[in-house]
Amino acid sequence: MTNPFRTARAEVLAAWLLATVPAPLLFFAWTHRWEEDPTVAPALWWPVLASPVLAAVVAAGQPRGRGPVGVALAVAVSTLVTAVLLSGTLAFFRWVAPLTGEARWGWALLGGLALAVVGALIGYAAGGRLAHRAHPASRRGYLVGGLAVVFGALLAQSAVRLGAEGSTIGDNPREYGGTGPYATSAGRVTVPTPGAYAIFGVGDAPAGADCRLTGGGATVRADDPVSVPPGGYGGDAATFAWIASVRVPAAGAWTMECRSSDPEASYMVGDEPRVRGAVGRLIHWPVGVIWLLGALPGLLVAVQTATRRRSARRAADHAGESVVAERPGSVVAGS
Repeated sequence: MTNPFRTARAEVLAAWLLATVPAPLLFFAWTHRWEEDPTVAPALWWPVLASPVLAAVVAAGQPRGRGPVGVALAVAVSTLVTAVLLSGTLAFFRWVAPLTGEARWGWALLGGLALAVVGALIGYAAGGRLAHRAHPASRRGYLVGGLAVVFGALLAQSAVRLGAEGSTIGDNPREYGGTGPYATSAGRVTVPTPGAYAIFGVGDAPAGADCRLTGGGATVRADDPVSVPPGGYGGDAATFAWIASVRVPAAGAWTMECRSSDPEASYMVGDEPRVRGAVGRLIHWPVGVIWLLGALPGLLVAVQTATRRRSARRAADHAGESVVAERPGSVVAGS
């Protein structure tokens, strides 16, 4: 049986990113009430427990060496690869989407590396039972890459949204009025000070609404859209999603008007949520850029498949030319 792990580098990277970044956030969202925020400690268990699996897969694809030196080299390479990817995931949950709660980052890294050594030894032993014959890449690589592109793009957007929700600190934003059936002020908004305020969509209100505030002879428009709106704000009466921001030049009463595809939608003005980490900026990036970032592992799988197939064809053509040249009585072009 041939060893499928020797050339599946891009597939391994895509699987690692899927299992350690969006998976913990999605699992928490599916298994908890919307009022609960994810904490960092449970999220770190995912990359730590995935470390021995990653190391085993990498070690299974390592070339077979003789004696303890070969084993040590394979384990070292596998552990190093695991350390790089594990550190990247820990960095995501510490600086990109710093969830609430406390975590022992050093112990998480050391624990993951210790498990990686064990996994590498097991993977190297299991890989020795598989043949390491080179074979051309199957067209299935394009299918795997295409699926990884689609799921990666969608899950990247979910990871940014859930990461922003989990990285929000402070109490629920204070409401200053709004428009729509939910609002009790009939389109009136009263802000205490000039500055930036958030526009929240209530419930399932469409995110692409065109909201404007009019007052004191001036009209201001919500010109800072949140491309990946985090939700989960509000209280028992309704949930809010942060869809845009508006800069109000003066305190006092304003009239609010929002145009959206749903005439029954409600929108509120409130304090901007405080989102820690780089995810607070990522939610303002164009959605297409977020999709592209999530699609990169899948694109890498497709590129690797194309490269391997091209190399296999060139090797086959070269071997065929060599066979023809070595046949007795064969005529070589140009002779």
